[in-house]
Amino acid sequence: MSENEEMIKLENLLCFTIYASSREITRLYRPVLDKFGLTYPQYLVLVVLWEVGHCTVTELGEKLLLDSGTLTPLLKRMQEADLVLRKRSLEDERKVEVSLTAKGESLKPQLQRAPETIFADICKTEANYVEMLGQLKELLADVREATRVD
Repeated sequence: MSENEEMIKLENLLCFTIYASSREITRLYRPVLDKFGLTYPQYLVLVVLWEVGHCTVTELGEKLLLDSGTLTPLLKRMQEADLVLRKRSLEDERKVEVSLTAKGESLKPQLQRAPETIFADICKTEANYVEMLGQLKELLADVREATRVD
């Protein structure tokens, strides 16, 4: 078998390994998030808002690498569940600001240890976690740079 044929095997594709890992990690979060009626993307929105307090939909999309077409229905469902509040900016009506409700804020203490619990089994040590996170952040930066349009 040639080197090119080896590279195209599923087990040798970096993209598949990342994709499969992402799906499996999301699956690990599911039992924790199901208790609160949350999806993984909704959890990520909460994580950003717990960190920054409030932001525009555009800013949220930039942080989560999601477009407004994906975020708008997600945020609408979260508002219907009384987790976030969306309102038009007073300074610029084109902008929609997103903030946490009391219910959304109240989930933080219950969910803040979820990553630590999930990754304790995967990474085994904090040093492994830090190393893996650093490598994946570098990979993400490299991929974003490679796909950047000037």
